[in-house]
Amino acid sequence: MKVIVIGCTHAGTAAVVNIKDKYPESEVVIYEKNDNVSFLSCGIALNVADVVKDTQKLFYNSPENLQTLGIKTNMQHEVLNIDFENKSIIVKNLLTSETFEDSYDKLVLTLGSWPIVPNFEGGNLDNIVLCKNYDHAKTITSKCSDAKNVVIIGAGYIGVELAEAFEIQGKNTTLIDAEDRIMAKYLDKEFTDIAEKEFKEKGVNLVLGQKVQKFEGNDSKVSKVVTDKDEFEADLVILCIGFAPSTKLIQGKLDTLPNGAIIIDEYMQTSEKDVFAAGDCCVVKFNPANDTRYIPLATNAVRMGTLIGKNLVKPTLKYMGTQGTSGIKIYSQCIASTGMTEEVAKNTTNLNIDSVIATDNYRPEFMPTYEEATLKLVFDKDSRKVLGGQIVSKIDLTQFANTLSVVIQNEMTIEELAMTDFFFQPHFNKPWSLLNIAALKAL
Repeated sequence: MKVIVIGCTHAGTAAVVNIKDKYPESEVVIYEKNDNVSFLSCGIALNVADVVKDTQKLFYNSPENLQTLGIKTNMQHEVLNIDFENKSIIVKNLLTSETFEDSYDKLVLTLGSWPIVPNFEGGNLDNIVLCKNYDHAKTITSKCSDAKNVVIIGAGYIGVELAEAFEIQGKNTTLIDAEDRIMAKYLDKEFTDIAEKEFKEKGVNLVLGQKVQKFEGNDSKVSKVVTDKDEFEADLVILCIGFAPSTKLIQGKLDTLPNGAIIIDEYMQTSEKDVFAAGDCCVVKFNPANDTRYIPLATNAVRMGTLIGKNLVKPTLKYMGTQGTSGIKIYSQCIASTGMTEEVAKNTTNLNIDSVIATDNYRPEFMPTYEEATLKLVFDKDSRKVLGGQIVSKIDLTQFANTLSVVIQNEMTIEELAMTDFFFQPHFNKPWSLLNIAALKAL
């Protein structure tokens, strides 16, 4: 059995390792445009902040290591075309410009995603960079030392983490977003208010509710970012507007969402026989809303890639879907969320949405130290099912979001969560868990 894998970041790496483990006699061939695999872009901000000093540490696998498993790793090779009917592909060696044909028994598409780059006037000026792969990371860290005024466009997780990192490095940092709040997709206002306060206290310039119109520059380098309301000095601009699936290769050949995300079944099978897909190029089942959405996350990617290895020959293990669970640390605040926020739930579903917020010290007041924690539950008033949750505290209680992820996946109700058994020990918590307290309040 010959398996060709196109693209090899998180989903691709997980897929090839699991395929070779389950089918050691199979021939596994990777074609990857970059010269590396498994780069963790979520660590770029940590690299900028000098928490992770060596960019190379952000890899968890390598082409050389995959080769020791018997996997053929063709780096800097771009697949130009796929003939699904004849199970063949056309490949270009980017180093030699040679093109050749290869064939497969099974095809794995782990094409990933790419940053959204609007066609801004002045967008081709120097020092306007993306934040996605290893090359971007090296560019950002090399340009950071000479930059005085840094502007980040897009206040999702990556943009927010970069804003903190540049501020830590002493840069005049501006964070711009068209939304009225930072991280609006992941957190409700009660939580973004806390995060925004942290940034304002550190001197980060939050420019919210403004749309970037153009860039201006001197000597071909960016010097100014112009929005619909204001303008800001900039000698380094990072675009973090969002991601879109990199699926031009299969456009019109496989079933996709309008944005190009490949539609797969619960066994990672595409609309074409013997063709599987995983990771940021795909849709995922979003359990809280019981629908399919485009949610590019590394955690989704490694799970889906692993499932390809399990289901390559016959359907064996189903994808359980995702809650889109995520966490972030902003200065002293540890924040995590799972499922739908109240705002997202009200805007994207027809459910009867309600929510409750509980604030309490995470452990008894007789302990030498204790910190306040705030937890929010989002639920359906009719079915009583828990649909989402968010937590913030200066102590790391983010694992509560993982617990709530299981609660949502298993369709538990507020009543069930209120009476769920959690341990008590004064070092760690109170007799009633914060999850119990919030659910009881909802009752």
